Amino acid sequence: MNTQMLRYLPTFLALLLTSATDTPAAKPLFKAGAATANITPHLSVLLDGTIMKIGPAKNIHDELHARCLAFDDGETRLAIAIVDNTMMERAIHDEAKRLLKEAIGLPRENILIAATHTHSTPRAVSIGQGAANEEYHRFLARRIADGIRCAFNNAQPAEIGWEKGFAPQHVHNRRWFVDSKLVPPNPFGRKGDKVWMNPPRGDALIRPAGPVDTAVYVVSLRTVESKPFALLANYGLHYVGGIPGGTVSADYYGMFAKKVFEYVKGVDFTYPRFVGLMSNGTSGDVNAVDFSKPRERHPPYVHAREVADDLAHEAKKVYNELEKRHQRDITLDVAYREVEFAVRKPDTARLKWARQTMATVKPGKRLTRPQVYAQEALGLAEYPDKVSVPLQAFRIGDLAICAIPNEVFAETGLAIKKASPFKDTFTIELANGYYGYLPTPEQHEWGGYETWPARSSLLEVNAEKVIRKTVLELLKELKGERK
Repeated sequence: MNTQMLRYLPTFLALLLTSATDTPAAKPLFKAGAATANITPHLSVLLDGTIMKIGPAKNIHDELHARCLAFDDGETRLAIAIVDNTMMERAIHDEAKRLLKEAIGLPRENILIAATHTHSTPRAVSIGQGAANEEYHRFLARRIADGIRCAFNNAQPAEIGWEKGFAPQHVHNRRWFVDSKLVPPNPFGRKGDKVWMNPPRGDALIRPAGPVDTAVYVVSLRTVESKPFALLANYGLHYVGGIPGGTVSADYYGMFAKKVFEYVKGVDFTYPRFVGLMSNGTSGDVNAVDFSKPRERHPPYVHAREVADDLAHEAKKVYNELEKRHQRDITLDVAYREVEFAVRKPDTARLKWARQTMATVKPGKRLTRPQVYAQEALGLAEYPDKVSVPLQAFRIGDLAICAIPNEVFAETGLAIKKASPFKDTFTIELANGYYGYLPTPEQHEWGGYETWPARSSLLEVNAEKVIRKTVLELLKELKGERK
């Protein structure tokens, strides 16, 4: 190198350094992945519940799964797992999240795990169901964590789209105002309920005690080559049922996952495998039965298949409308808060009644309804005076997803949608724990099954108001409307 060139070398190097510094860094690509984990129990596991006593699993109609999604915008990672289970206690969620934090560093606030509420699975709550069920709880936590890890392992540059369709034909409010003279006493022997869940048909019916949400939200994930690899749906419908006793099944949620696989355009069996997910919306007071019409009887599985097929057709329709509206420039965020609530524990008089009632139980005989609620009163007496309830909201682009660990009434979900600062918002219930039904204070006044104190309805009467207010505050945080 000659003297003339050496003279200008420092200037040349400075220009190179300045140029490199001024060049904007490449924006991270939005990535997403999907995976499933088999969570089918052994036949020795009880299909048991807080209220219903179903007994052990005797047969398996279809395998159960944790269906998982992973999202990564380069700075924030989020995970969603939709689990074929009736409900899961907080300890199972926390263990799955601990495993994920340990394995991949994912914060617990960034993980949304929710049960579908199929009634033909083990109910993952510790209510003295025995060693086989406790072992299943540990297995469940591990498999959920495995499924989420695999979803992140499958993550690739992706595009996402979302929109809602409608399926009004399958959602009906199951709580009805009924001629007060005909409403039977509650399990504690008291009259005064104005509302009857799943009432007898006939002229005594006055009107449903609440609305329903007819929307079917669809979230579509595709590769950047426009190949679909996952579709998450959300619909506010309780399980359909019609499953023979002792049989394990994912109900219409699992059937939807298979049907939407068949219906979505472009799906094939090559990698990445397509994952369909049906999450439960706000359906604590909603089922697929219209009590204003004569009863229809269906052979096993038929009604659930009809519902799954209709919802898969609607999801396909929405997906086709989204064909050219998938996005790649996506950022993620999460807001999370724990709120403490009092437990509706029995007073001295209720406990005395419960002990006297349980003294009438005969070995080998099915419990009467008063005996069931006497047992529940004794169970509630063992609860702490207060519980901490996790509330969560995800932002995926301009889509907001709320997570509440209760069986949430449709009117609450609709109120959250209406007041949300986001154009598109839906709620996944039974997420991150299980804290029973969530009636509004007004619904508590009207009475009925969902309001009777039990381990399936344990939170203080004003809990719905506080939860709804808190979720809306989380949504405002995600929208940048922090106070």
